Amino acid sequence: MRFAPSPTGSLHVGGARTALYNWLAARKTVDGKFLLRIEDTDVARSTRESEDSMLADLEWLGLDWDEGPRVGGPCKMYRQSERSTIYKEAVDLLVASGHAYPCFCSEEELEEKRVKAKIAGSQVAYDGTWREADPEQVRENLAAGLPHTYRFKVPKGKVVSIDDKVRGHVEWDVQATIGDFILLRSSGVPVYNFCVAVDDALMGVTTVVRAEEHLTNTVRQLLVLEALGFTAPEYAHASLILGSDKSKLSKRHGATSCGQFREKGYLPDAMVNYLALLGWNDGTDKEVYSREELIEAFDLSRVTASPAMFDDAKLRWLNGQHLRAMPLKPLLPLVHEDLMARGLLQESGSEVSDKIGAFLMAATVAAQPKAELVTDIADMAVAALSYPFTETLGSTESAEQKRLKTILDDDFAGFAVALAASFDNHEAPDYCYDAVLAADADESLVLKWLTRVGSRENRDKKRLLMPARLALTGSTTGIDVSSQLKLLQCALDAGVDASFLVPMHERIRQLKDWAISDSGSFGGDNIYVHPREESAATIIDLKTFSKLRMVYEANRRRAEEDSDMFEILKAAYEQL
Repeated sequence: MRFAPSPTGSLHVGGARTALYNWLAARKTVDGKFLLRIEDTDVARSTRESEDSMLADLEWLGLDWDEGPRVGGPCKMYRQSERSTIYKEAVDLLVASGHAYPCFCSEEELEEKRVKAKIAGSQVAYDGTWREADPEQVRENLAAGLPHTYRFKVPKGKVVSIDDKVRGHVEWDVQATIGDFILLRSSGVPVYNFCVAVDDALMGVTTVVRAEEHLTNTVRQLLVLEALGFTAPEYAHASLILGSDKSKLSKRHGATSCGQFREKGYLPDAMVNYLALLGWNDGTDKEVYSREELIEAFDLSRVTASPAMFDDAKLRWLNGQHLRAMPLKPLLPLVHEDLMARGLLQESGSEVSDKIGAFLMAATVAAQPKAELVTDIADMAVAALSYPFTETLGSTESAEQKRLKTILDDDFAGFAVALAASFDNHEAPDYCYDAVLAADADESLVLKWLTRVGSRENRDKKRLLMPARLALTGSTTGIDVSSQLKLLQCALDAGVDASFLVPMHERIRQLKDWAISDSGSFGGDNIYVHPREESAATIIDLKTFSKLRMVYEANRRRAEEDSDMFEILKAAYEQL
């Protein structure tokens, strides 16, 4: 099995799927080998940077090769640009055996022939001017050093065929399909189809798996192989990959290269899983596969001939399946890399400090159950460190407004005052005040704290958690509140440098300011209306009410009798 990319760009999903199918077929058999060959005869477009990028993408996908660049092998040279002598020797053999000949037609002459053929409505193919040329004339031209190409002498009346593992029996009337085609250009650079045929033979390739668009190339390659006396490999031409508009997948459809998907936070195991399903199935409804399961199940006979539709949503879903099942040990470095790229962490090197490690662990453990991409984890961490309280209250999004109405209409301002007072009384878990304690903290203590506050406010769990989330995180969505608070404190202890990070004491301050200044669940003009009565006796200024509420929360433990609390509140009111 072989994968033979041209290093003229990045490794796109079509090429990656071809590599994967070859890799799976090789790994399925005991003596199978996966060979990597670089087809860089297009000197003008091929670059070593592109080759390095492709090799890096293959390594990222985990498609290791047994022969090829960087690993060597019995063929020694695996770049076509290094094999010019081999191709020239093959051309000489073909000329000597009467299967090829030199052609001295200039580009101008060839263009004139093409124009005449189009006008006449005949096949646009080389007319064989030098096919049966006088041998003496040929020798004189060669001796004079005249520019020339070498062409393959296509046999007349020849029919070639293959039994394609995907498309079944395919045959071509050679003379009606192609003319005498070039093997070596006048510059001495070999032509693609000639190189491929020679290399497949000399490198011992027994099965060629490639995209449907290469099917027509098979005619030329079969003729060269037969003329050189080699047995043709078996072929399997996989279907094209289409975009959402049913046209061939291209850059205009969005991300198409492996590097782009890696940057977006996709996992190699998920990419391998998804690419395998783009034109193959094992006959079941199974969708999530490990590499080992793919190797076990893969069979070229199950590759479909119908075009495959690339579905970004399906890929993202599959990535989420793999991400949520991924052990923490290999996942943590990926999260670390992403946070470093965003500038949240400045630490580099192989050693990660305990504090950074605690922050990474807190972020990953909190976000992994909800994440679909690796980058989602950093996104959720960023959200947990910020406090978009004001922005959330001002949201115009309909679903958000519905959630807010439910929260605010249930005396959120009163709950906010009670929660803030409880925090000020140091009733929250110790690590909420001292970030050094966060790494080993028990997250469940936050829920216990909130439950105590809710109990005093006569709130059951249903009426407690959403307002608590809004009050402490500034949002109505995201990872659970306990995890967010631990993550926040771990970030502070690790020295995460983020301008958007809002510590606990500042969140409580903003919450109290809002409760005093904003109407919240209050009536117009900052007047609090008791939810059960609307008499004049129960109407007071909101600012006064909020301050008295805070005084009450701050002193409720000291006041042993109601009369004691009455005197405290009376004194506070008179000072206001």
